[in-house]
Amino acid sequence: MVKYPKIQTVYLRDPENNMKTLLEGQFSLPEFEFLQDVRWEFTEKVDGTNIRVQYNPYPLIKGVEFRGKTDNAEIPTFLLDRLIELFPLSKMEKTFVFDNIEDDELPMVTLYGEGYGPKIQKGGGKYRSDPSFVLFDVKIDKWWLKRQDVDNIAMKLGIESVPIVGHGSLSEMVGLVKAGLKSRWGNFFAEGIVARPEVELFDRSGKRIITKLKYKDFKRV
Repeated sequence: MVKYPKIQTVYLRDPENNMKTLLEGQFSLPEFEFLQDVRWEFTEKVDGTNIRVQYNPYPLIKGVEFRGKTDNAEIPTFLLDRLIELFPLSKMEKTFVFDNIEDDELPMVTLYGEGYGPKIQKGGGKYRSDPSFVLFDVKIDKWWLKRQDVDNIAMKLGIESVPIVGHGSLSEMVGLVKAGLKSRWGNFFAEGIVARPEVELFDRSGKRIITKLKYKDFKRV
């Protein structure tokens, strides 16, 4: 199962304090510096555990698989039970219908999201009273879906998708996170922001242009 690409923090980390904070203004990738003033889409970063849900529609091996950040990562039993409840094969079959495609050409579907809630990370109970899954990306075959399509799939599956919390330049993202962005889940600061250009872009090696920033990355008096 394909892992979710590593998301690079927008700025370089400070080696003088063991990389705990950032060197503001020193971009970690030349692409971020070049695109800093274009319009980016900001979504709330959820403090949970990375989860992949893969649906294989090919008749002989049709099924749903669950993996963590890596194939060897263990998913807590209470979260795995919830994932099995959220993504039964019957629901996946109804959501992803591929007409006029030969069986041997049916595409693999991977949902990327965050397992979150009580007992998942230190403050997981702030989000909700039970463990669940929030969707942030969908890949069908080689195609990353557009945001509106991700939201549409979440609606069909009866699950949440990460909320959009704003649009703007990278400096505006920095300002929001540095000041402390209130979470859409309650009266606490969001873990941070994940940002991508409003028009999907890729670098020379084919990697997506996407970045993140966490509230804890900044020094505070």
